[in-house]
Amino acid sequence: MQIGIDSFAASAQHNLQNGSTSDAQSMAELLDRIAYADQMGLDHFGIGEHHREDFLDSAPTMILAAAAARTKNIRLRSAVTVLSAADPVRVFQNFATLDLLSNGRAEIVAGRGSFTDAFPLFGLDLWNYDELFMEKLDLLLQIRDNERVTWTGKFRPELKDQPIYPRPVQKSLPIWIGVGGTQSSFERAGRLGLPLMVAVIGGETHRFKRLVDIYREAGASAGHPPEKLTVGLHSMGYVADTKQEAMDHFYPGYEQVMNKIGKERGWPPTSRAHFEAQTGNTGALVIGNPEEVAEKILRHSEALGGISQFSFMMDMGLSHEQLLKTIELIGKEVSPRVNG
Repeated sequence: MQIGIDSFAASAQHNLQNGSTSDAQSMAELLDRIAYADQMGLDHFGIGEHHREDFLDSAPTMILAAAAARTKNIRLRSAVTVLSAADPVRVFQNFATLDLLSNGRAEIVAGRGSFTDAFPLFGLDLWNYDELFMEKLDLLLQIRDNERVTWTGKFRPELKDQPIYPRPVQKSLPIWIGVGGTQSSFERAGRLGLPLMVAVIGGETHRFKRLVDIYREAGASAGHPPEKLTVGLHSMGYVADTKQEAMDHFYPGYEQVMNKIGKERGWPPTSRAHFEAQTGNTGALVIGNPEEVAEKILRHSEALGGISQFSFMMDMGLSHEQLLKTIELIGKEVSPRVNG
């Protein structure tokens, strides 16, 4: 199983306990962590896309390109590309360029995003939320598979035998579909035969088994072989020497972030008791010492019928030094236990 990390490039202002004094310092430390993850043998590092003051990832391919110059082996991806609010031609060009810079290590995880900030920013109508994504995904896949494209849609000017460059190093640039809990998204990914990245940030991970089964059934019905229908899991997680230490480090930032988002969405305030319940055997939070974390990743994989990738999301106000330590523990202790 491949093990990696996703980051939303938390800003210094809104994560005061992490010790960064400026956004420039936060960005420099993020690049240091990506380089260290490469040194520790992690398989992938993803950068999200948001258009709000909490995060610095509104131009994720810029961050990934900087990381490409400092790494050798780690795969570099989005987490996720908000395709509904983007031009698929530019998305492809950006990631094809990243693929050239990294010598074939770029990947796209395309999704609709968990925030709606991009819609008013780019003059889009939220009523077209799903239709925008479907149309733009269709165009992105056509560009990925064809050097010259003829295409007509509703939300973008048509293309008439238009060549699109540059072309990536990889023969077929990997495109994953990032999903939350919407059944139609799982079905769509299966029909298209695209790899699936499931974001589980709360509740109990095994409850997503029904949706993963729907994905695999839709893929099989469309004639895609089982080996093409791969599943990855993205969850909040953190590793320390002991579980108590891991929970004590992670909770303050978790409380800050979840209560801020919860206030925006009308959720009840979080609590330490609820947080600790989520770190139990079936909860979505993958937090503990290396042995506990490895065992939980394997339990989640079994509960979902097998996963090929696991991504830690750790942007919760942790210090740069704490994040470097957990990257080392993941590379040296968690990954070998998962794959031993």
